[in-house]
Amino acid sequence: MPEIFFSGPEGRIEGRYHHNETKGAPIVVILHPHPLYGGTMNNKIAYNLFHAFVRAGFSTLRFNFRGVGKSQGKFDDGIGELADAATALDWIQQQNMDASTCWIAGFSFGAWIGMQLLMRRPEIDGFISVSPPANLYDFAFLSPCPAAGLITMGDKDEIVTEDAVNKLATKLAGQKGANIEYKVIAGADHYYRNNLDELNHTLDDYITRRMADFSQRRKVRPDRKRRQLPRD
Repeated sequence: MPEIFFSGPEGRIEGRYHHNETKGAPIVVILHPHPLYGGTMNNKIAYNLFHAFVRAGFSTLRFNFRGVGKSQGKFDDGIGELADAATALDWIQQQNMDASTCWIAGFSFGAWIGMQLLMRRPEIDGFISVSPPANLYDFAFLSPCPAAGLITMGDKDEIVTEDAVNKLATKLAGQKGANIEYKVIAGADHYYRNNLDELNHTLDDYITRRMADFSQRRKVRPDRKRRQLPRD
């Protein structure tokens, strides 16, 4: 995938971008795990998320948070990283003004950042959170969760506890009008080292089903417009 750079709050941001030439192709931004623990846009889970969305026909962007790779700046405890994610979403939207729908996806720390962005950007219609660190970060801001999504978790995760993620998924699914799917992958550790094939199958299945449903609803309601509200 071609290397791209765009301007962020702290300077240059490095990314990889796949553009789908289909008119109205959906868009997604992929967020990588914790920068201080080796997280980059080339992390295997971030890479697999990227290609799952490419297979599904999305224009897809993954990027390095500030201070990672060729991205300028330094780690900012999640505050600056959220600003980076918002800038990345701005960038891909500018490249795809006619996008039919907009998603966010992240792994671990990236899932936490992605869910915060979801609450701030009402045009985001869908999300995937892989192993969200519910035992390490506060997810109470998801009240209510404004979009449908998938949460995955390995039952052998040595960093994130399955109990904490299960409680998060159950709480979100119990909200009025919620459409949350929760998938526990047996035997998977935090990095899905021996379970990438099953994770990819889970991703492909979920994205395919959601997009088929989205296409059907658009046929029934062709005048539907994506949510576009003022940004913070």
